[in-house]
Amino acid sequence: MSATVTYQVPSPRGPQSVTLSYARVGRGEPLLLLHGIGHHRQAWDPVVDILATERQVIAVDLPGFGASPALPDGLDHDLPTMTTALGGLCEALELDRPHVAGNSLGGLLALEMGRARLVRSVTALSPAGFWTPAERRYAFTVLSAMRGIAGRMPERMVEGLARSAVGRTALTSTIYARPGRRAPEAVVAETRALAEATGFARTLRAGGSVQFTEDVRGVPVTVAWGARDRLLIPRQGVRAKQIIPRARLVRLPGCGHVPMNDDPALVARVLLDGSR
Repeated sequence: MSATVTYQVPSPRGPQSVTLSYARVGRGEPLLLLHGIGHHRQAWDPVVDILATERQVIAVDLPGFGASPALPDGLDHDLPTMTTALGGLCEALELDRPHVAGNSLGGLLALEMGRARLVRSVTALSPAGFWTPAERRYAFTVLSAMRGIAGRMPERMVEGLARSAVGRTALTSTIYARPGRRAPEAVVAETRALAEATGFARTLRAGGSVQFTEDVRGVPVTVAWGARDRLLIPRQGVRAKQIIPRARLVRLPGCGHVPMNDDPALVARVLLDGSR
């Protein structure tokens, strides 16, 4: 069941209200799930039921994505502000230092939460921020093109393409290694989410200067990378290990940039192992 929560975060203009949409299921230690740019919390659906057998799972729509509105004027979509907003979410939901897992942008935010000691453990799947300038430009160009295509395609065309494995491949092969496995209705929903993401431009703009260069100390960190990631190439995982030397680096064979749908059992096991 989805829900929303509204809470206050500080800003130069005084306290501002932030509203986020989330879904909560399962029992056990809390595990907060953060999706990537242009996606929505349903990206985690392939693994949620597995995780919920051992964790209380909270999947959130990040500000300006899915059903969550963008941050109000006076709050930037940069890393410090987003980290503060997610810390406020944990307080509002009475999550005392949850485990956190994130993919892409969500992985970067998870690592930032770990650095701020807001969480018990971090699992980052193909996190942003370990790129060279050329790799970042490539990723941003691809993401902007995907957003443009999603915004121009009539919904009837998207629905038609999503009915076949070939069509789903055309729509999502950049982020999935096995796009034919994605459910047609999920492809339609995530294409719409990308087109309608009110926080996309502000988040992408804020990411232009992001580079993750500091260690994460005091919490267990797992970094996992899809061996077939075509957006943030796997060698970035080696850089992540160099910057966070105590991190566990895991290779995800046969998985792309958003690995949860490519191999749900493997990804769920990595998340559970990383949040012990």
